[in-house]
Amino acid sequence: MGVEAGRRALAALDGPLPHDLLFTTPAPAYLDKTNASAIHAALGLPADGGAYDLLGSVRSGVGALRSAQGLAGQRRTLAVIADLRSGPAGGPEERDSGDGAVAVVFGDAGTGAPVAAELVAHASSCAEFLDRWRTPGEPDSKVWEERFGQEVYVPLVEAATADALKQAGVLAADVDHVVVAGLHARAVKASQGALGFRAEALVGDRIQSVGNLGAAHPGLLLADALEQAAPGAVIVVVVVADGADVLVLRTTDDLPAIRSTRQAAGLATVAEQAAGGRDDLPYARFLTWRGELRREPPRRPDPERPGAPATWRSTAWRTGFEASDCRACGFRHLPPSRVCLQCHAVDEMDLVRMADAGGTVATFTVDRLAFSLSPPVVGAVVDFDGGGRYRCEMTDVDPEAIASGTRVAMTFRRLYTAEGVHNYFWKARPVDGPPADDDEGGPA
Repeated sequence: MGVEAGRRALAALDGPLPHDLLFTTPAPAYLDKTNASAIHAALGLPADGGAYDLLGSVRSGVGALRSAQGLAGQRRTLAVIADLRSGPAGGPEERDSGDGAVAVVFGDAGTGAPVAAELVAHASSCAEFLDRWRTPGEPDSKVWEERFGQEVYVPLVEAATADALKQAGVLAADVDHVVVAGLHARAVKASQGALGFRAEALVGDRIQSVGNLGAAHPGLLLADALEQAAPGAVIVVVVVADGADVLVLRTTDDLPAIRSTRQAAGLATVAEQAAGGRDDLPYARFLTWRGELRREPPRRPDPERPGAPATWRSTAWRTGFEASDCRACGFRHLPPSRVCLQCHAVDEMDLVRMADAGGTVATFTVDRLAFSLSPPVVGAVVDFDGGGRYRCEMTDVDPEAIASGTRVAMTFRRLYTAEGVHNYFWKARPVDGPPADDDEGGPA
């Protein structure tokens, strides 16, 4: 999810790519190993940049935003926040939770690059108390009685909000958009009524459509507000988590142009993404994905753990999904190769990123015996726009609806986990749209 959010943030970005990346999630794929490095490689960010994790708590999402804003100067910084929320089967935590990710690019307005909004004030309040906790290794959070949390949270939120508005020189009645987000639903609702903001300024929480995304939820609602705001609007983001954080932002005159550019690039808004979800996921499959339901494994050997040397040598291909184009004859190789299969030139290759290239299904097969948490496995031979052919696994696909000629886009997914090692790679997912003109030769 973090990779996909980052791709959407960078897809219509004007100017250079971010130099550093900060990633945070309360549900990391790895401990000890840096998770941000996989996102950094999948996004094709500069090799001389940094990739850092800020992990463990819901409030770390605000920490990532503040840290990225502090690092950004002459070089842009990308903050990626992801969360995977769940709870005991059939309970309110499972019912009201969701999974999601957001990505925010920070840069210095003085560089001349367009900026959607500027941070004009920030305030925090912190107190040590027991509200929500999960010890390492446990899948679900435990929560204290809600009335106690509300009594502690609301004064902290009021204090931080008053401080932030004072720093910004803004009255509560003059705020145009207000985001109040947190996992403590009762404290969030009480804070909305206690802070003195206009009712019409409150941004809808979208919990009914996407669930509460935990650490990622404030960023989601901020993106929603930016897609509605006018230039010069004041946006206040209140995050209720182990205390309170309040961000005051003011949108710039660049905002309409940025929105137009993203719309022209075909990037869906928050509202469009929320309305475009599927409602046909069987509950048993959901529980299987969550690891709470053990299903019959395939009668085939277990997947082997990916080897460190092999994955290192194939990083450009495995994580960046890069092909190689022969300088001598133009033949495209997927996976990349040192020796041209057509003219046999050696080490005359240019790497070309294919992750963002569209493609068309040439042919496909449905395998009902292969290992998968979401059987059956659909494998497709994809002809990529501009050249290149590869056989890959498909995702988010109806086996009964797939056909030759289906348009696809690539998406970064986990193939499987073996001996604690996650094997990430790219899959093809169906998208709407006509085939693109092939102006660089046929498939290789």
